[in-house]
Amino acid sequence: MCELLGLSSNLPSTLTLSLRKLAEHGGPPFSIRDGWGVGFYEGSDVRLIKDSAAVDDSEWLRFVDGHDLRSHIIVSHIRKATMGERSYANAQPFIRELAGRTHLFAHNGWLPGIMESVAFRTSRYRRIGETDSEQAFCALLERLRDAWDRAREVPPLDVRLAIISTYAAALRQLGPANFLYSDGDTLFAHGDRRKNAVTGKVSPPGLVFLRRECVQGTQADLGQALSIGGANQAVTLVASTPLSNDAWEIVAEGEIIALSKGEVVRLPSTST
Repeated sequence: MCELLGLSSNLPSTLTLSLRKLAEHGGPPFSIRDGWGVGFYEGSDVRLIKDSAAVDDSEWLRFVDGHDLRSHIIVSHIRKATMGERSYANAQPFIRELAGRTHLFAHNGWLPGIMESVAFRTSRYRRIGETDSEQAFCALLERLRDAWDRAREVPPLDVRLAIISTYAAALRQLGPANFLYSDGDTLFAHGDRRKNAVTGKVSPPGLVFLRRECVQGTQADLGQALSIGGANQAVTLVASTPLSNDAWEIVAEGEIIALSKGEVVRLPSTST
């Protein structure tokens, strides 16, 4: 299956160590080699870097590794193709504009029937590529656009969460629906099920997360995933599987967590 990685921080942070760990999953024995991408929020816009090449052999990964790219919100994805050819258009994350802001989405799983489903039909937003994941993103924005069009600024968190929760419950009926979505204000992570690389069975958890704090003058090390220090900083990482030996917490099946400035807001599970 594809793999997801997201970061939320109260201070601009890098994701270099975590990206390296994620890139290792592109080679044996995982062999997730059908493209990859990473998006760094820059205010209301996104610096998007993606490639159809395998992540463990990508010149773009070495470019990211060689530059001090920092952001409050970062989302990355490596692709194992289940629908659509290996191409730039099908690589994730995907981005679209809504209400003058760039919205970003990455999905792990497969969603048979979404193209034909009336519930996920779209009018304003259309796919560029061929994937069920991109169709899912377009359908999410269709559901969110009224709330954003009515609001002069960012809609209240509870309004956005209600829309995303209803959408996620419907998406899970089609198939595994782990996703990361951000509007530049908040990073939303929805956990579902994923295919176990060892057993081949599809079961929860689909996402895990790890939170750390660092106070001025000390250093906090997220194992092999991330190192922070030198300021009062809060960071939360969310990923498909643990990227270090630390005690990562599980995002329950059907649960959504909202991440803002490194802080976590947990919602009750809505699994059915």
